[in-house]
Amino acid sequence: MRIPRIYLPLNLNSHLPLELTDHAFQHTVKVLRMKDNSKLIIFDGAGHEYNATLQQVNKKNAFIKIESSIYNKTESNLMIHLGLGISKGERMDFAIQKAVELGVTEITPLFTEHCIVNLNEKRMQKRIQHWQGIIISACEQSGRSVLPVINTATTLTKWAESINKICLVFDPLATISLKKIKPESDCINLVIGPEGGLSSKEILELDEKENFYSVKFGSRILRTETAAVSAITAIQLLWGDLLE
Repeated sequence: MRIPRIYLPLNLNSHLPLELTDHAFQHTVKVLRMKDNSKLIIFDGAGHEYNATLQQVNKKNAFIKIESSIYNKTESNLMIHLGLGISKGERMDFAIQKAVELGVTEITPLFTEHCIVNLNEKRMQKRIQHWQGIIISACEQSGRSVLPVINTATTLTKWAESINKICLVFDPLATISLKKIKPESDCINLVIGPEGGLSSKEILELDEKENFYSVKFGSRILRTETAAVSAITAIQLLWGDLLE
């Protein structure tokens, strides 16, 4: 049986028993029904990972005892920053989950011209928290020990102004194929539009920026969640760690 991996944002170097967070307690005790002396793998989101044993399990809380550290080499050699047009509900959730599993290191939700999601500040904070939960679960499942960053949502224009490394813009009308791009560093940015894609005006504005390249990605038009997954997969195949 596979040993469950649990995110615990605490100082894991302690030799004292550590109390599980609500999230960890819910997953291990309530969902998996784990008991005293069950084995766990604990990680702190910053790259540290440990073998641990569940202790003092009761109806309200539980503790763990850290036993030994683990060397975890699951991070890609690429630093991938995904600028993702905000889509409705499950499409956005799916894209974020799979991007994390594929090794993305940073995600920025983007408001674009064709974005049909309208969120005030309070609702946006709730969405960020929701997406953070998806990132945590994806790291627990995929074996990653470093949590990708989820940034505050911003406009495509403001995000593009902050980018100073190569950025790939996936455009069905582009003429340059992805395999012809030659990154000069291990930092790659990419932008994926929401439902309806990026507008012609947005693509033109991005094309005029230094280090931004519109690239063709096959002969078919992909849904936003499919495009995000496929693009990151291709990038990891070409320059990352999927073939290692």
